[in-house]
Amino acid sequence: MNRTSAILLLILVGLLWSTGGFLIKLVPWSGMVTAGLRSGFAALIIYLYSKPKNLTFSRYSWYGGLCYTIMVICFVLANKMTNAGNVILIQYAAPAYVALFSFSFIGEKSTKTDWLAICIIFLGLGCFFIDDISLNQIEGNIVAVFSGLGFAGLVLFMRKEKKMRPIDSVFLGNLITFFFCSPLYHNEITLKLEPWLIIIFLGIIQLGIAYILFSIAIKYVSAIDAIIYPVIEPIFNPILAFVFIGENMGSISILGGLMIVFGVVSRSILQNK
Repeated sequence: MNRTSAILLLILVGLLWSTGGFLIKLVPWSGMVTAGLRSGFAALIIYLYSKPKNLTFSRYSWYGGLCYTIMVICFVLANKMTNAGNVILIQYAAPAYVALFSFSFIGEKSTKTDWLAICIIFLGLGCFFIDDISLNQIEGNIVAVFSGLGFAGLVLFMRKEKKMRPIDSVFLGNLITFFFCSPLYHNEITLKLEPWLIIIFLGIIQLGIAYILFSIAIKYVSAIDAIIYPVIEPIFNPILAFVFIGENMGSISILGGLMIVFGVVSRSILQNK
């Protein structure tokens, strides 16, 4: 596979990821239960794909798995607390975190263009915390920041394993998430069909297949590329949330989101030039 094909895969991944925000809100169960069951189905499909010969994994796979667990649990919790658009746009400050650590961790140097984009991204991130929102939404925004940090850590550790099995981090992360949340399952799970259909889609398609494609593509692009090219996610996520559940974002949050997307996209264009 060449770099262009990998980038196309990352764009498809972003499209699949973008369905998560509004669908999570349609599940009537708590964030922990939703995150755990979603990851259970994702772990199953990834196991069937990766077929590990043994259950011995590298330390970087375990570290990546822990970052993944932080990312998915915080992502679901934040979506239950604040707007889906806020969550995904705040999470997309992750390229800034990757740029901060990529050189020291994996030897991929950030350019002046990267740092300019980082400044724009952090300015946009600040807009989410000065908008006219409730305390619960502020707490949701803070949880979304931790989701972004987990996302950045996952990408760095997967990139560290680019010549081995980067998919192992995702498999372990889903497995850890499923078992970590399992004590709460018996209190909330019902037999209603609709929530289960949503959970199955979220687990198999939105997480499982998307991360299988992501693990393939990440071998052929840099860590920052891997986190930037799925930029279609923060564009489509709030649109889908508005269309299907009528969710709006505050005007200052929209401005912040546009700044983050601008920083991500402009960096990509300048870097290619």
